This record gives sequence, structure tokens and C-alpha cells, in this order.
Amino acid sequence: MKTVLIVLGVLAAIAAVLFLFLTGQYNGLVNRSQAVDAQWAQVQNAYQRRADLVPNLVATVSGAANFEKSTLTEVTNARASVGKVQINSNAAPTDPAQLAEFDRAQGQLTSALSRLLVVAENYPTLKATANFQDLQAQLEGTENRISVERGRFNELARDYNAAIKRVPAVFFAGVMGFKEKAYFTATPGSEKAPEVKFDFGKTAPAKP
Repeated sequence: MKTVLIVLGVLAAIAAVLFLFLTGQYNGLVNRSQAVDAQWAQVQNAYQRRADLVPNLVATVSGAANFEKSTLTEVTNARASVGKVQINSNAAPTDPAQLAEFDRAQGQLTSALSRLLVVAENYPTLKATANFQDLQAQLEGTENRISVERGRFNELARDYNAAIKRVPAVFFAGVMGFKEKAYFTATPGSEKAPEVKFDFGKTAPAKP
């Protein structure tokens, strides 16, 4: 009987240690998953900030005489396309195709805004207005923030994805609902935010 009690005690101790170990692993994955989701919210906040700047920017630029209407239409349509992309706002996406669609739409808006600001170079009076300069500065800051938040998101997503594939998590992560997170695919030059600065102090050379 004494031997049986000893064996049962050892088994109970092993079971307790195993339970605590697995609980720690599970809680660690939960924390990593929540960190990715929280950073996803920051990415969306940065993109939303940029989207909120677009109407004021378009309205300001529209006031310039003979400003290229096609450029304004491109920006407006690109912003509308971003709003049409359906993506989970509460948790980081697990579908790479869904995130790629979101990224493409945002990329189109980035390109449209860059083109608008380049065209604005041809309108010295517009560039000199305080409202335009303020909006340009806000847009520049937002683009930098987007770049930073995307980078942080990718780091956390990769860290989480690696964690669920390591032993022992790989044996139970899938069963417990831990799915791999999608992350932004880097493109050439994506580590640098789009340049939206202009040298307002320079005077455009006179045309011959």
C-alpha cells in the first residue's frame, strides 16, 4: 500500500508539473496573440488617420485654379476603394490573401496621394498657403507612422508565428485555436516612408 501511495504521489507530482508547464505555454501564446492584435489596431489607426486627412487635402487642392481633375478623382477613388476592403478590425488577419488585398488598396491610395503632391509643385500659390502646408506636414507624419506601425506588426506577427511552430506548442496550438497570423509582405523601398516634402523656399526656374 505504501508503495502504491508513493507511485501515486509521483504521478500526481508529474501531472501537476506538466499541467503548470502547459498552462504557461498556453498563456504565453495568448499574450503573443493579443500583442499582435493590439498592434494590428495601431496599424489601422494610422491608416484611418491618413484617410481622414484626404477630404481636407482634396478640398484645399480643389480650390486651386485649373488643378488636374484627374488627379483629384484618382485620390478620391483610391480612398473609396480602401473603405470597400472587408477585413477584421478586432483581430489581426490570418488570411494572407485578405491582408494582401488590404495592402494593395492602401498602396493605391499612397500612390495617388504622392501624385497629387507632385502635381501641386506646379501651383506655387497653393503650396504657399498655410492650410496646404499644414496638411502636407500631417500627411508626412502619418506616412512615417504607418511605416513604423507596419514594421512593429510584422515583428510581432513573425514572433507569434514562430512560437506556435516550436515544440511543444506545435503539438497543441492548432487544436486550441492558435492560427498563424498573416503579415505585410515587404516591397522594395517599403522600409522608407513615401517622400512628401517640398522645398517651399526654392523658386521654380523660369521657363524659357
